[in-house]
Amino acid sequence: MNTHDLLTRPVKNIFMKYLIPSIFATMVTSIYVLADTIIVGKGIGTIAVAALNIILPLFNIFFGIGLLFGVGGSVLMSISRGEGDEESADAYFSTSLLATFAALALAMVIFTVFMEKFALMLGGTPETMPYIMDYMPYIVWGMGMFFFSSYLQTFIRNDGAPKLSMNAVIAGGVANIILDYVYVYIFHMGMRGAAIATVMGSSLTVLILLAHFFSKKNRLKFSLGRVRLHLVKNIFFNGFSSFLIEAASGITVFVFNTQLLKYAGNTGVSVYSIISNTVIVVVCLCKGINQAAQPLISTNYGAGLLDRTRRILSLSVKTSIIACAIPTVIGLLEPNIFTYIFINPDESILEMSGAAIRVYFTAFIMLGVNMVFISYFQSILQNGYSMIICLMRGLVLVVILAYLFPFMWGVMGIWLAVPVGELITMLLGIYFIRSKKTQNQEILMNNLIK
Repeated sequence: MNTHDLLTRPVKNIFMKYLIPSIFATMVTSIYVLADTIIVGKGIGTIAVAALNIILPLFNIFFGIGLLFGVGGSVLMSISRGEGDEESADAYFSTSLLATFAALALAMVIFTVFMEKFALMLGGTPETMPYIMDYMPYIVWGMGMFFFSSYLQTFIRNDGAPKLSMNAVIAGGVANIILDYVYVYIFHMGMRGAAIATVMGSSLTVLILLAHFFSKKNRLKFSLGRVRLHLVKNIFFNGFSSFLIEAASGITVFVFNTQLLKYAGNTGVSVYSIISNTVIVVVCLCKGINQAAQPLISTNYGAGLLDRTRRILSLSVKTSIIACAIPTVIGLLEPNIFTYIFINPDESILEMSGAAIRVYFTAFIMLGVNMVFISYFQSILQNGYSMIICLMRGLVLVVILAYLFPFMWGVMGIWLAVPVGELITMLLGIYFIRSKKTQNQEILMNNLIK
């Protein structure tokens, strides 16, 4: 799809054209973790699931670094194309690709050398460490596949090929599920088999995405001559919100794991693994909505079509509310459904999980709205607003409340931290949106006067 279509076709039609492939692609991404959790929980045991949840922040870091340069570069590329500047668009792609390779090399050295220390820092216990160290090496050695899976998806989607992104991720997700079952249940490879299946699934996604560069529709052109090191700063700051969303999720998992080990032991961590894996699905659903809107918002904003930009924002908010309401209602009415999906629970887990799910899942609608706000401000280069919302919902409020609330309400206070944090952040985001709307109206009026 060319730039002219993004600027002229009816907003609702073009948004829906991007929405379905984007949601499919991001939802299947969650399968990489979910398939591991379900098969590990059913095939290996509850302690293994707790170990897997302790490792979960690694996925956030690896996917997040890919998004840091992928979203950061692709947003700027789309805005440049909206302005008709193809040379700058190529420069942003070339520079971000080289930066991703540099980040991968550095991360590979750090995580390989300090692997066991990272495992202990993330919350490994004597019971979970054997499972963690069976799984973690393969994820670390295969981190490049996670980097480039998220990086390539963003650029290829912005290059007008959302269906290829969807097909690549679906193929990788299906391969991951099949290999998970084969390696764990048939070959009895345990945690090692689950990790290998995850890396191989992501590798298939990357291979399919690379096919875009050999298609006639490809407009992404890498050239060392177009690399501009001074652009790394712009790419980094513009993509940092996307990285922060992933990193914040990992930090939340880490904080919750440590607090739950303190207040409820491994049972609490096992219950949280059920919640955190469901959160992955909801977050991926929201990412799909935002990734559908992002190239449309960036391109129209670059062309100065502010009214179309606002209408896309409105569609994104409404879609997120509807999508996030579904798991919220199910969790409130039948919370045990989620527990039985992931593990074979005993009475202690069932007793804790029902109340925990009901409380935690009330955060989903607000989470969806907040993620739309983050993506919107990122897409129009208002990174200050985007960064504040990211920091408030993912780091500042949740961390403070997760440590403060248990003093008053025990374990229940930990589950309350996220809904309260998301609510406060949403109110702040609404204020920012209204403030930005007023600024845009003033700009339009000044242009009319001139």
